[in-house]
Amino acid sequence: MATAPASGKLLDQGEEGLEFTPRVFAELCNPVTGEVDPEWYRMRLRFRHPVLYYFSMHSASGRLMKRILDVVFSASAILALSPVFIGTALAIRFESKGPIFFSQRRVGVGGREFPFFKFRSMVPNAEALKAQLMAQNESGQGVIFKMKNDPRVTKVGRIIRKFSVDELPQFYNVLRGDMSVVGPRPPVPGEVVQYQVEAWKRLAVIPGLTCIWQVSGRSSIGFKDQVKLDVDYILRQNIFYDMYLIYRTVPAVLKGEGAF
Repeated sequence: MATAPASGKLLDQGEEGLEFTPRVFAELCNPVTGEVDPEWYRMRLRFRHPVLYYFSMHSASGRLMKRILDVVFSASAILALSPVFIGTALAIRFESKGPIFFSQRRVGVGGREFPFFKFRSMVPNAEALKAQLMAQNESGQGVIFKMKNDPRVTKVGRIIRKFSVDELPQFYNVLRGDMSVVGPRPPVPGEVVQYQVEAWKRLAVIPGLTCIWQVSGRSSIGFKDQVKLDVDYILRQNIFYDMYLIYRTVPAVLKGEGAF
């Protein structure tokens, strides 16, 4: 069989955060081209590994199980973390005037836009100030905007961002069906218009709260590598892999590394 492509090798190297790889991933690459061809992968998975196919997002049963996991997990998280919700809301209100929650348009599956909810971690006029800071963008590869010492972030905002507390309202997005617990992070429309062909593949599935690059370095991973990891996840996603990434998210959030 031909050697697995670079993306397959990346996921098999045993690097931190990337060691969980089904052995079938490289095996199901197209034997002629050595590439991870989606249609070939799905066909081989269905007939060579029918049990794994049943639990994968390539089957109706797998997609149903993913939705059930999303609803149960997000509802449980909202109930369990309600004291954190209340404490964060009070801290935001005490520090500065403005809304407690921040709503932004994000792009989901198939290019459909939806309201994306977060706890407000910036000054109320943050979006207006962004244009003035674009020259200081530290993402390195364009498309996304990242700045470690963003002056728009409040004191409370720095704390809740470090531990991803600002993302907790997105469990409501999961209950609505806009998002899943696991999937590529949803981009803003301004980023999507800059996408190249490979990046458009991220919009083939419902976006998520956490993803493989978030447990492997978060914002410290460049945009091109984020896309590569997201596309590989989309191809081989299954319910067990989702549960594994959820498990990996907890220590990643507690460490707070790469979050800014």
